[in-house]
Amino acid sequence: MSEQKKPSPKAAKPKSAAKGDPSGFPTYKGKPLVRSGDTIYYGSMKDKYVIKMDIKSKKTVGGLEVADKVTVQLMYTDPEIRSRKQIVKTSEKDGLYLALDIAEAWLSRALAE
Repeated sequence: MSEQKKPSPKAAKPKSAAKGDPSGFPTYKGKPLVRSGDTIYYGSMKDKYVIKMDIKSKKTVGGLEVADKVTVQLMYTDPEIRSRKQIVKTSEKDGLYLALDIAEAWLSRALAE
């Protein structure tokens, strides 16, 4: 009996990057999301403002670990400003969905100025 080799599955390309987004990062409402550990940045560092979200606590739901408490900060991206002065607004939200909701509203309003 000869063994037939099954064709190896092709590596799936991530569908996280929006068309026309050269950075290759996942996006939310047209703006990039960049994660480093428990910190998520929303927006482009090329803009005047960006959102920083820190996951402060997590909980297990259906066997998956999800964000529970998330601190949201609207910040200037100007490196000339001291880090304490970069923070424009801050809030704490229950869950990543509510955090992204307020983040999108703050960032859109700030960038419209």
